[in-house]
Amino acid sequence: MQHLRRPAVAGMFYPDQPLTLSRKVKELLSAAPLSVGSGGAVPKALIVPHAGYIYSGATAALAYARLAPAHAAIKRVVLLGPVHRVPVRGLALAGATLFSTPLGEIEIDQESVTALTGMPQIVVSAAAHAQEHSLEVQLPFLQSVLDDFKLLPLVVGDATPDEVAQVLDVLWGGTETLIVVSSDLSHFLPYTRAQSVDAATARRILQLNTTITHEQACGGTPINGLLVAARAHQLEPQLLGLCNSGDTAGDKGRVVGYAAFAFTEKQYVTH
Repeated sequence: MQHLRRPAVAGMFYPDQPLTLSRKVKELLSAAPLSVGSGGAVPKALIVPHAGYIYSGATAALAYARLAPAHAAIKRVVLLGPVHRVPVRGLALAGATLFSTPLGEIEIDQESVTALTGMPQIVVSAAAHAQEHSLEVQLPFLQSVLDDFKLLPLVVGDATPDEVAQVLDVLWGGTETLIVVSSDLSHFLPYTRAQSVDAATARRILQLNTTITHEQACGGTPINGLLVAARAHQLEPQLLGLCNSGDTAGDKGRVVGYAAFAFTEKQYVTH
């Protein structure tokens, strides 16, 4: 029996009409310059923001555009984001077999679900997923840039960085697997203060510093878990873009910070 997780924020965070949504995402992706200094390597992991597309879509697109060379190779996306509405202990699966957006349905990777069986930090909570936007807003980007993939969506609540990293290790895979962490940065600070705070947070992430707080990033827990795993797997982080809602579609009195990061495997030069 199939259980479908329907979109909760279509028409609010992003367009709910398929054609309009497809055009919007393609517009954002086409406007995203490919970053210099990556050596052309396809990222193993991304950190992307999750506000409405008018606020943070251009920043998220900086990361998703980097996936274009691997559009056919990436077959599984492990997607993690914070819970905003329903508290959970650990990392929660949705108990669904399909997630849908206006662009279509995405199959949940049941092999990955089975691989996580028995891990004490893994729970199932349809309620935690039902209204959660942090994962949902990423899906149209993934549907637009990748060909055919399965999804392993996890909302992250009260967990330690090591608990998150243990789950990522189980699901790490090879080049067929992409890890995406969804997180905004600081919330509701004045513009110049947010710029300072978010720049400091970005430096910590680039240093693989696993002490990111929820005041610095709402997805601090999955970010810290990714950083633990990035250290263990020798990934190199790169900042692709950093801004806030005062730069895009909001006033400068109370802003939300956004950043995009790509993590690639270290390139070893042989002579």
